[in-house]
Amino acid sequence: MRLPLPRSGAPHTHAAQAQAGSPLHAFNVTAPASARNTLLACCGSRRWAQRLVAHRPYPDTAALMAAADEAGYDMTHEDLAEAFAAESPCHPPTDGPGALAAHTALRAGHAAYAERFGHAFVACLDDHRPEERLDQALAGIRRRLAHDVDEERAVAAEELRRLARSRLARLLTAPRTGAGRP
Repeated sequence: MRLPLPRSGAPHTHAAQAQAGSPLHAFNVTAPASARNTLLACCGSRRWAQRLVAHRPYPDTAALMAAADEAGYDMTHEDLAEAFAAESPCHPPTDGPGALAAHTALRAGHAAYAERFGHAFVACLDDHRPEERLDQALAGIRRRLAHDVDEERAVAAEELRRLARSRLARLLTAPRTGAGRP
């Protein structure tokens, strides 16, 4: 059965994102090793990245995001440990009033969290304005230090999944500079 082609001038759909020249198309056709390395910048689990590479090509961004979510939900304790190990602590502002105090507080919070749970604090702060992110990170560390190990593993895994999804979305909507995470 053949589906009708969209009319010229029709609204863009997610499927249009897989057209030649789009970031999704480039991801779909790039060499597996390159695609895997790109994905590892979104989430440090090799199994997560390999699973997404193995299911290419993706017809649209929604399909890739759904696959990323599914792979995230299916991560084992070992996959999560590998992904957490690849995360680095968020950095406070380097200038402005209170920068030194913010740096000290965040560093102490990260150290306490890592001591308690054995990995970096992971939080997706995309829902917050940039000027709120430091306060949200500090509040999140304080709140989550009260969790037991199993509860925190579940919370951190969900935050990691949200972070990976956010990074993947940025990767598919903006040109890569080659510097850092998407």
